[in-house]
Amino acid sequence: MKPFAFIAAFFLTVGAAALSSARLPLPQSVRGAGKIPVVVELFTSEGCSSCPAADEALRELAASQSLPGIEVVALGLHVDYWNRLGWKDSFSSSEFTERQRVYAQRFGEGSYTPQAVVNGRYELVGSRRQALREAVLQAAQAPRASVRLTQAAQGTLQVTVDDQPVGSQPAEVLLALTETELASQVGRGENRGRLLRHAAVVRVLRRLGTVAANGSFAATVPLQLDAQWKARNLRAVVVVQEQASRYIVGVATLPLGGVESPQ
Repeated sequence: MKPFAFIAAFFLTVGAAALSSARLPLPQSVRGAGKIPVVVELFTSEGCSSCPAADEALRELAASQSLPGIEVVALGLHVDYWNRLGWKDSFSSSEFTERQRVYAQRFGEGSYTPQAVVNGRYELVGSRRQALREAVLQAAQAPRASVRLTQAAQGTLQVTVDDQPVGSQPAEVLLALTETELASQVGRGENRGRLLRHAAVVRVLRRLGTVAANGSFAATVPLQLDAQWKARNLRAVVVVQEQASRYIVGVATLPLGGVESPQ
């Protein structure tokens, strides 16, 4: 058995009882309001032969936005533990591997690819399309904080968090910059000869700070955009995540096509 390639059903922790309906209704309090953002983190690698199907599933779900009342926010996190097996994933990071390890402790499972984590609450094999949709629908039911993300002065973003759900635990605020329309021609390893098209790839993941005891947070964040990134495909994603449970309790997104990085 190849490292980190495990039987999918063994790791599927989104049980049928918890996700019995593929047509879960949205809470009455948010019907008719703006779409509810739900984060899907996909831990993936260009060296893993099982990963392209998961990338495709998330890419299509995020592009179609076919779940009523929900905005699927894709975060493609490329891990680096496959790099020693014949192909180095240029998008991979030890930081993302560590983030997955923390989730593994939370869920009581080992790290594997392709793993999808939905709002920090559910984990499953990322290529299981129906299970992924059901997990997203389930995650949309949870109470959430109010998060606002706007362009401030040139090259900066304004992040504001308030109205944390009652009973929320201490939380941190993270900023991810993602880029879509990325692809790689793989020359070695399990995917040798394949052109891989990725879901939104996380280029940067930064910790901005912690939410205050009164449930609020505010910061002006400078942007540092690499000249090689295509601005029209960039998006900022702010995530409010409980530190102990790892539940994501607030999300906001902003396209960066018209934002210039400070010189």
